[in-house]
Amino acid sequence: MDKHRIFTTAVASVYPHYITKAEKKGRTKEEVDTIIQWLTGYDQKALQQIIDNRTDFETFFGEAPQLNPNVSKITGVICGYRVEDMEEGLMKKIRYLDKLVDELAKGKAMEKILRK
Repeated sequence: MDKHRIFTTAVASVYPHYITKAEKKGRTKEEVDTIIQWLTGYDQKALQQIIDNRTDFETFFGEAPQLNPNVSKITGVICGYRVEDMEEGLMKKIRYLDKLVDELAKGKAMEKILRK
């Protein structure tokens, strides 16, 4: 079975779209970075290296220090799929990130996005 194209896509090529989506709704790059760090366990320096090195999503999630233990609290529909019903794996992790950025752009409070 062939890998989905997003798996081999560089995080750096999608990251600006996350920023743009958030900023169009009055949110900030720092908030997007906070979400990514909360989800993956990367710190700011490591995140910047991932972007600079054009690391793909498969490596990005495969080498993530620790997926946040509260990811199971991320629910809802993104890209036509209900995230809580998806099989575990890389696509589910990517959809978690998409969903969190979407919630940010929709004006949800950071403490709710970060499932506190």
